[in-house]
Amino acid sequence: MSAIPVVTAILALLLLRVPIAFAILGPCLAYTALTGQSTGLALRTAAREIDSFPLLAVPLFILVGVVAEHTGIADRIFGFAQVLFGRVRAGLGYVNIGVSVGFSWMSGSALADVAGVGKMTVPAMTSRGYSRRFSLGLTAASSLIGPVMPPSIPAIVYASVAAVSTAALFAAAVVPALLIAAGLAAAVFVWGRRQDHLAGRRPEPGEARRAAVRVIGPLGAPALLLGGILSGLFTPTEAAAVGVAYVLVLGFCYRRLDLRALWRIAVETATTAASIALILAASGLLGWVLARERVPQDLASFLLGLTDSPLLFLLLVNVALIAVGMVLEPVAALVIAVPVLLPVAVQFGVDPVHFGVIVIVNLMIGLLTPPIGGVLYVLGAATRTPMQEVFRGTAPFLLPLLAVLVLLTAAPDLVLFLPRLLGL
Repeated sequence: MSAIPVVTAILALLLLRVPIAFAILGPCLAYTALTGQSTGLALRTAAREIDSFPLLAVPLFILVGVVAEHTGIADRIFGFAQVLFGRVRAGLGYVNIGVSVGFSWMSGSALADVAGVGKMTVPAMTSRGYSRRFSLGLTAASSLIGPVMPPSIPAIVYASVAAVSTAALFAAAVVPALLIAAGLAAAVFVWGRRQDHLAGRRPEPGEARRAAVRVIGPLGAPALLLGGILSGLFTPTEAAAVGVAYVLVLGFCYRRLDLRALWRIAVETATTAASIALILAASGLLGWVLARERVPQDLASFLLGLTDSPLLFLLLVNVALIAVGMVLEPVAALVIAVPVLLPVAVQFGVDPVHFGVIVIVNLMIGLLTPPIGGVLYVLGAATRTPMQEVFRGTAPFLLPLLAVLVLLTAAPDLVLFLPRLLGL
């Protein structure tokens, strides 16, 4: 039985808005029944996909992000970034990016970033004369720094599926995340040159000192998490547990947590983690179906016959993954695409860590493109803005993001030099 009917059925169910996990599970279970395989084998295959120690970090890092959002950590980072960049023209644009960089060390999720930060930055920018479209677009684009900068939930998923070092992938993602921030800052600079009414302001006496004191606690998180992982002090999974303890202590110190808040945080974390686990299990079964039908081998033969250039192969992958990211949630897209594309990439001589960063950045750009565009819908709901307005505001910021993607594709040393420097 060909894999084509299975893939066709999955796409049809997705178009009918069936939840992703069930859209994948149904056709795959039908495949196992029609090919004489036992249901027990299918269930064991699905369960094996989530029976992974590195994946324990996913719910823990989700918990870190949820606690950080509920304890006002983003507010403190915003105040500090405003002191640093508020004095330059269009300074709140740089503040927006700076907050996303700071919050990314704890959240690891674009949706958590845009939900927590968007409700704060968009009103602040529009109230000071920034156009609403610009504010929405920059907020949506800067939220992509979160899932690229470690600790990154997509990176943990990729590392588990591809069997590569999570620490190496974390190290490889630092420069790409900073390049995304730099690309967006360049876009703000070009836009701000024509905005004479957006002059900056100097901080009031004592404001810088107060902002610096308020941000000491949140800035300890990246030093603890990334420093511990890259130094080998603890694994990414252990770092996630340490991060949870750290932000919980901060929350109680800031008097923003109580038993009722902890219950809401636990429910939100469990709901998100369970949905990711179910998608991973379903996609693991799909990966087994595709492997049994030799889809990766057939795709490799086709592409090797089409070109022998690794760069051209990666550019074709970029186009394909952006299209996939437009219709699939990133975690589902990762666990479906990686088992098919990674063996082909290895045959082209592409480093699996470099390939992982490219895949993640591609799928994150998909979060900004309709019809799925998860970041766009969350931002629209958080700011009570019509989706058409969010789409129009975000479109110009796709250009710097795509430019960074092409740069990372063509220059693998930008991605790999830090893991090599650290011996990972």
